[in-house]
This record gives sequence, structure tokens and C-alpha cells, in this order.
Amino acid sequence: MTSPASPRERLAALWAWLRVPVWLGLGLAIGFGLPYGIYLDAMVRERFESLTFTEPARVFARPLELRPGLPLDVAALETELAAARYRVSAEALLRPGSYRRDGARFEIATRAFASAHGPVPARRLAVRLADGRVAALVDAETGAALDAALVDPARIATLHGPRQQERRFVPLAEMPPLVVTTLQAVEDRDFKHHHGIDLSAIARAALANLRSRELVQGGSTITQQLVRNLFLDRSRTFTRKLNEIAIALLIEARFDKARILEAYLNEVYLGQLGGQAVHGVAAGAEFHFGRPIESLAPEEVALLIGLIRGPSLYDPRRFPERALARRNLVLDAMVETGILTPADRAVAAAKPLGVVAQGALPRNRYPAFLELVRRQLGEAYPDAASRRDGLSVLTTLAPSTQLAAERAVRERLEALGARGASLEAAVVVTDAATGAVEAVVGARQPDAQGFNRALDARRPIGSLVKPFVYLVALAQPDRWSLMSPLSDRKLALRQPNGQVWTPSNADGKEHGEVLLVDALARSYNLATVRLGLDVDVRKVARVLEALIPGTRIEPLPSLLLGAVDLSPFQVAQAYQYLAADGRAQPLHAVEAVLGADGRPLKRVEVELAPGDLVAASRLVNHALREAVIDGTARALGSTGAARFAPAGKTGTSNDQRDSWFAGYTGDRLAVVWVGRDDNRETGLYGATGAMRVWAGLIENVPGRPLAPRHGTDPVLAWVDPGTQGWTEPGCPGARELPFIAGWTPTRRAPCGADPLGEFIDRLLPVGDRRDAARDEGWQYLTDPSAPPAQGPR
Repeated sequence: MTSPASPRERLAALWAWLRVPVWLGLGLAIGFGLPYGIYLDAMVRERFESLTFTEPARVFARPLELRPGLPLDVAALETELAAARYRVSAEALLRPGSYRRDGARFEIATRAFASAHGPVPARRLAVRLADGRVAALVDAETGAALDAALVDPARIATLHGPRQQERRFVPLAEMPPLVVTTLQAVEDRDFKHHHGIDLSAIARAALANLRSRELVQGGSTITQQLVRNLFLDRSRTFTRKLNEIAIALLIEARFDKARILEAYLNEVYLGQLGGQAVHGVAAGAEFHFGRPIESLAPEEVALLIGLIRGPSLYDPRRFPERALARRNLVLDAMVETGILTPADRAVAAAKPLGVVAQGALPRNRYPAFLELVRRQLGEAYPDAASRRDGLSVLTTLAPSTQLAAERAVRERLEALGARGASLEAAVVVTDAATGAVEAVVGARQPDAQGFNRALDARRPIGSLVKPFVYLVALAQPDRWSLMSPLSDRKLALRQPNGQVWTPSNADGKEHGEVLLVDALARSYNLATVRLGLDVDVRKVARVLEALIPGTRIEPLPSLLLGAVDLSPFQVAQAYQYLAADGRAQPLHAVEAVLGADGRPLKRVEVELAPGDLVAASRLVNHALREAVIDGTARALGSTGAARFAPAGKTGTSNDQRDSWFAGYTGDRLAVVWVGRDDNRETGLYGATGAMRVWAGLIENVPGRPLAPRHGTDPVLAWVDPGTQGWTEPGCPGARELPFIAGWTPTRRAPCGADPLGEFIDRLLPVGDRRDAARDEGWQYLTDPSAPPAQGPR
């Protein structure tokens, strides 16, 4: 009987069986594993060292500039704050991006931001509104009165490159410490000590998950999670796990902890909005809370970090109960690691989730305006069309004006009932002085993508052309003034093709001899055609081409009644000249383009254009005010827009296919078109369609009245239209009209039975008569020192 084998003998027998596989495996490890390790190391170094985070270009509205006296009411201020994602807060110390209101008093904690002129720091402002204006503006921290202050702008759109990823890169040094410590408390408590993998963390996570009967902790380190995000797919295979471990070890060997943590915080996936993937905690904060990462409260940080485990599983909008439970578990982890006290945890756990109703990642909130931005970017800054690396595009959009325009279109078209069901509309609103575009509406459904009627719908403008006919005439003061008589009688013109053109008035009547000012205010077609033929249609066409660059206008007689197709934006460009007091201001929607570092790459310098034909434009302005007072736009007098003393012109194309209105106040110009895409009859005139939309917009936007534009040039004079002479205010039929300086009437009109005055007029020279009038205290000019007239009337 043999004795049992000793342990040494058993090992020797086992080795005899295993030595071939062992040596074979060792050979394979050396022959395959070493080259593969070298390959992985090279890949890691190349990709991680060159790791950059592509950010989309962000488009912002204009910042709200507060200053004492600024027209602003409570509704408009709250609209502006809501657009910029400000939140009402009851906390004693307001966080940036929040405000509190007490009646017409606001305390606003603004956020820091980069403007076209440099960085603007965060600050706390106290604002008091009264009578539709900013009555007081104070620094809430120091109590010092302020001349002006900026509220950070609303983000209105995102311009993506090929990858539809939303991200805002934040360096680790600028990351809120609470975010960093909470991340490590939940995802990797031994991050500072391990070398890429952590066996103790795996065991601890398994125990924690078993206790809570939920996936509370994961065994993967932050480094391993980063590897999955950057290098590997989401398959669950043994090979992928080995690769994950190997790459994690290599990254830890090659790069420091700060670099790894920064990459993770800016890469981690935190949600989805349509085709946009949200990456990084900064973008996640904006997506879920509508605020920057720097302003999050502890309970919000807990939810954000908790979502890393499963952004879809714990989606707070779809599964609020799950999200709340997950957030509270993270709060527990924050207490366990000493980040929060139990008392702080109780306060945070009592708070609601606080997420915004929809993902706060604007891509194309205002598509018509954004299309204008894209076009102007392509012209002024072509690189912006291809670059998306964190650019900030600063625009001129005013959220309160834009929303008021959208609401006016919706409500006024709905008020037309069945007749309005098939109508479309377009609106362009600009700053009356600078030409900055405040709002663009391209359709009655303002969020609709596609055809932009404000920019691309070229339709006959009808009587909107008339102010420019009269401008050409009034620029020749030796021939025409507002008091000049015009014939409003029928005429017929033979066209080159032999056909006869016989224009007529909208009411089908002739009005005989009318004053030039009344012909424009009441939109008489016959008088306008006669005047336009007299001044030369070619001059009218050239003026329009000068005011609307890139437009070709055919100088046909029908142009005088608006037989020219223009878009609302082109009409706004022409009327900007009148609104800006005789200055041809280019319309612009882009203020500046900033690089990722916040420095301007391109800045649009807006300078007031030199005035051209200013005095003549002011005479046209007076006639357009008359149109609102007692002309085709007199229905505005019964609307809330009347308090702004607007000037404006109605327009209607043939067969009522297009309804137009262009008008301006002391602050803004707005052009409105209403019509049908199939070009069929609307049944609307300018005053019954577009003008109602215009009124609905203007009466809901704070502003200033249009101030009279006369004084030294033009000057006001009391005149007798019947005799074409100057007279006194109390005389029968007397009217006060502006005249270009030096061209006031020279002949005195009799005021009733005045034989003495007639005797003086016959005997005294003109200069002596004027001196005698001054000596006797007669008031016949607003400016009695105005120079004498230089020509016949």
C-alpha cells in the first residue's frame, strides 16, 4: 500500500499539468498585453492631453438698462426678469438671479455677465417704479443712488455645430466647492487616495445598496465613469470592463486629480431636451433650474448630483417622486460626510424640487428674430457661421417688446373672428433713435419655423409710400410747403403699352383743392399722383433706394400709390429715417460677438447718422401726426396708444390684399403687415387690420410720447390757407403749421374786416410790415426772430 503524496509532490504534479497553459498565458500577456497596453497609453495621452470641450454659441437678448426716468412698469419689468430666468425669492439674502417685490418696489440680485463693453459684476439693486417710470434706483448694499445699472440679459437661443451638445465649460478653480464635495461624497469618497479603481468602494457600495434596497452608490470611481464617457461605449461585457480598468489606471498614472475632476464635471451627462444632450454640471444647472451653477442652493446641488446616477430614471419633470427621494438620499450622504449639518439637511429636504417647467435651454425661442441675427452675423462676422466654440452673440432683442408684439398679433387676429382665421401677420419693432431691432414676428404662430414673413414676404406697400413722395416735394421749400394747395381731381395717364391709367381715391370721390398737409394725412391718391408727377417719380424712387440699401425701385407712376413690393423689414428701414428725425440709421440686431473668454471679437459701433433733409422730414412728421389726429389713422385716438402721441401711416394694397401700418412714438418704430399667404382679399384696410395690431403692441409697452419736432427749423406760423398768408391765432380759418426756416409766408392775410391792416399791407414794404407787427406785439410766429422768407409762396 502506497503512502499518500506529500504537499510538495501534489504541487509538482499540478505544475506539470499547468506549466504549459501558464507559460502560454504569460507569453500571450507579454506578446499581446504589453503592445496593447502601450497602444492604450498612447491613445489616452493623445486624447486626454488634447481634450477640449466644444461649447455651442449662445445668443442673448440686450441687457436691461435701468436708469431714473426710464419708461417702465411692473408688468414689463417682471416680463424682463422672467425672460432672464429670475426667480421670486423670500430669502433674506437674495442669491444672484432672484428678486423680491413689494408693490412697485423691487430688490434684484443681478448676475455677473460679459457685455459688449467689458465684464459687469453682480450687484443688488433696489428699484422703485411710479407713474410708469423708474422713480428711484439705488445700490441695495450701500444705499447709494445710481445713475444707471444693467440687469443681465436673457439667453434666447443656442447655435449648435455638428454635435447637438449643450455644455458650459467651467474651470475647476471656478466650480462651486459645494458641487465638488457633494460629487465626491456620492460618487467617489476615496477619490483623492485611490489610483483609478477602488476595491473598498465596491464593497462599501454593495453594502449601502443592500441596506437601502436601492442603487444608492456605485462601485465605479469617478475616473472609471469618465473613461466610460470619453473612451468606451455602453455595452456590458467583460472586455469592456477590463478596458475601463486599464484606461482608468493609465489616466491616474498620467494626469493629476484636478485635471480628472475638471474633465468629469464638464463631461458628465445630465439630461436630454429634444436632440440636445446636456453635458456638464454647469449646463445641467441651467437645464434643470434655469440658473447658473454658481447660484444653486444645497438642495439643488443635491438633486443635480443625484441625477448623475440616472438622468432618465430620476427625471424630475417626469418622475418627481423618484427625483425627490434621490435628492434626499444625496442630502443624507452630505450629512454623513460633514458637508451639511442635520439641521441644514432638514431645511433642504423640506424644499420643493425647484426645477423649471421645461428644460431651460433656449435654442430658437424667437425664430424670426434669430433668422435676422444669422443673416447679419454672416455679413458682419462670417466666421460666426462656422465657429461654435463658446461664442456669445449679444443682440438687441427686448423680451418685453417681443412678447407684447406676439400677444398683439394673436389677440387682434383672433378678435377678427372667422375673417381672421386665414390671416397671417408680421411685425418689426426698432428703437426709434438708433435702429436697434427690438422685436421681429414672422408669423401669427411666433414659434413656427419656416417662412419668415417679416424678412422675406415682399408685398405691395400701398399708401405707405406716400410720405416719401411728400418728402421729395417738401425738400424743395421754394416750391412746396405744408400749406401748398394741391389738386385732388381725376387724371388719366397713357402708359407705354397704350393702356390708360386712371387712379382714384379710396372713397371714390374728388376733393378739389386741398392743402398738401391734408392730402398726406387723409391719404388722397389723386393729389399724391399729381404731386409725384410734378416732383419727378425718379426722384422718389432714388430716395427709396437710398433709404433701403440693395433695393431696386422702378420709377413708374404707379409707384406713387405703392405699386412696389417690399418686406416689413424693408419698410421699417425706410421709416426708420422718419422715426430717427431725418437720419438714415441702419437696422441692426447684433451688438457684439464675444469669444469664450468674454472679450469682444466683433462689436457693432452704432453712431447716429448725420441728418439729411431734417427740416423736410420734420414737416412729413407733422403731417403723419395729423394723420393720427384727423386722418386715416384717427381711430388710434380711441386706443391706449394715443397717449404716446404717435405719427403713422396706413397702407392698403389693391383689392384689400394687404393691410399695413407704420408708426412711431418717442421710443420705437413698429411696422405691421396683415394678409394672406395665398394673396387673396382680406377685407381689411390698413386702419382695420394692421393698425389694430400696432395699437395692441404700443399700448402695452412702456414708452415716451413723440415730442414736437419744430422750433428753430422748422418754425411754426399761424396762416390762412385760403389766402396763403400769415395771420393771427384768433382769425377765422387760421391754422398753425411748421415751415422750413426762412420760408414762412410773407403776405399778411386779412383777419375779418380789417381796412387798416389792408391799407398797411398795400403801402409798407415787407420788412417794414414785419417790424411794425413786432412793435405792436402781434404774435404770428412761434419764433418771432425767424429770418424773413426768401421766395414766393
